[in-house]
Amino acid sequence: MAGNPQGLPAIVLHGGPGSGCRDGHYDLFDLTRFRVVLMDQRGAGRSTPSAAVDIAALELNTTDHLLSDIEALRTHLGVDKWLVFGGSWGSALGLLYAQAYGAHVTALVLAGVATTARWDLAWLYEDIGNMFPEAHDAFCAFAPEAADVWARIGAYGAALRDPARAQAAADAWCTWELAIFDADFDSAGGNWADPAFRVGFARLCTHYFRNFCFREGNAIERDMHRIVDLPGVMIHSRFDPSCPLRSPWELAKMWPAARLEILGGTAHSALSDEISARIRAATDGFATG
Repeated sequence: MAGNPQGLPAIVLHGGPGSGCRDGHYDLFDLTRFRVVLMDQRGAGRSTPSAAVDIAALELNTTDHLLSDIEALRTHLGVDKWLVFGGSWGSALGLLYAQAYGAHVTALVLAGVATTARWDLAWLYEDIGNMFPEAHDAFCAFAPEAADVWARIGAYGAALRDPARAQAAADAWCTWELAIFDADFDSAGGNWADPAFRVGFARLCTHYFRNFCFREGNAIERDMHRIVDLPGVMIHSRFDPSCPLRSPWELAKMWPAARLEILGGTAHSALSDEISARIRAATDGFATG
C-alpha cells in the first residue's frame, strides 16, 4: 500500500491470472491524491502458498474466492468505497467485483479489457494462431493428443501438476503467451525470465481457463445491467493480439456511464508507455471529480 493515507482509496487487480502486482502499478495513480492497494491474488506474487512451488495454491482458488478476498481486504482496511483498476484478467475480475459489490465501488478503470468468455479464450489459445502459425504449431505440439483448444488447455494443466513435466509445460505455455507480442523470456522484461514465475503463471492460467474462470457462459455481459450507472473508463489497443477489441466494444454498448478509449498499436500491458499514460489520465480525472 502506498500514497496519501487520507487520499481516495483505490485497488489494483493484476492480470494473468498469476502475473502478480509490480511497483510500477503505483505509477498509474497520483499518490498525493490516492491511497493505493496492490493485491496479489491467491497463488500469485507474494501470496502464499505460491503456485510456483506448491500445487496446494490451486485449491480453494476460484473467482468467487478472489472476489471474497477483495471484499475482505476492503473491510479490513476500513474502506467504504474505492476506485477499482484492473488490467487484462484483472479487468474481468474488476467487472465481476463491481457487479457483485457495486455499492463499494466509486469507479472502474480497465485496460486490455477481457471478459474471459469462451470466445475470448478460444481467440487467445486457438484463433489468433492463424496469424502466428509457427508459434501456435509449437504451442500445440506440447499436447499433440488434444483434439481442440479446451482439451489442449486441460492437457497443459495436467502437465503443470506433474513435477517432472511442469517446467517444460510452463515454458511452452509462456513462449506462446509472449510470441503473439513478438517477445521472448529475455526481451519481455518483468518476471518472465524467472523459470519459477513461469510455472506459477502457467499453473494459474490453466487452472482458471480449463474451468472457464468458474463462470457459466458470458457472465460479465449478462450482468452488465448491474453497473450501468457506475462511472468507468476502458482503455484498449485496436490491435491488441491477446484481447480483441470486440469485447470492450460490446461492453461499451451496455455501459452508458463508461467511456471506451481506443488506442492504435498492439500494446496490452497496463505498464506499457502507450497505455499507462492513458490510465494515469483516467485516474487523475476521477481524483479531481
